[in-house]
Amino acid sequence: MINVEGKLRSADEIYHMINHKDRVAVAISGGKDSMAMLSCFSSYKNYSPRKFSLVAVAFDPCFQGREIDYSSIISYCHDIGVHLRIKRCNLGETLSATEKGTACSLCSRIRRGALHQMAISEGCNKIALGHHMDDVVETFFLNLFQGGRFESFSPVSYLSRKKITAIRPMVLCTEQELKRYSEYKNLPTVANPCPFDGTTHRNKIKKFIEDQSRIYPGFISNIFSAMQKSDISGFGKKQPG
Repeated sequence: MINVEGKLRSADEIYHMINHKDRVAVAISGGKDSMAMLSCFSSYKNYSPRKFSLVAVAFDPCFQGREIDYSSIISYCHDIGVHLRIKRCNLGETLSATEKGTACSLCSRIRRGALHQMAISEGCNKIALGHHMDDVVETFFLNLFQGGRFESFSPVSYLSRKKITAIRPMVLCTEQELKRYSEYKNLPTVANPCPFDGTTHRNKIKKFIEDQSRIYPGFISNIFSAMQKSDISGFGKKQPG
């Protein structure tokens, strides 16, 4: 069994994500990645040398006027002693009149803003996002192919306008590792309600990476390693302290 919890600890040690007395909002979509992150954080909190507190935040866009059923996740959060706050917003009418590419961008901005605001209102100074190694590499190729830039998101980003720091503690884990961990832990999940799921530019990049991985085993980890060695987007290993 891959030590996913150990990889979260390693990410914290390498990128200095958690400080003493931090209050961290764990952003959950209800998918396997964010639920694995919540489970790992709940465990890490008990043995981390730095004492910190957790709260979980979720944003429900209510696509097609339907609320996501978070009941199993509410129960799980209660069991692990983490408060869950949910914000619902009917984005259906707003996005239905918008072209697909623009709708995805608009939805992402609204969701991100809502999560940040919930985190701040809960007294958090950091928000944890469930991006994994595959996401890092996918974003790298999106920026390369569409923008001509060697760039991805960063493991740690201070959002000066919001005065909150975004951390991505699962970046050392692959998507498959999180999937296996989630299944092993029998974590509750909810289906992705996005009407455009599976049809975005990111999915085309995902298919490209899958094709390359069949030809070149270890393709994702090798690209990520190259990003670390070149310190692309802050992924170079940091010095202790």
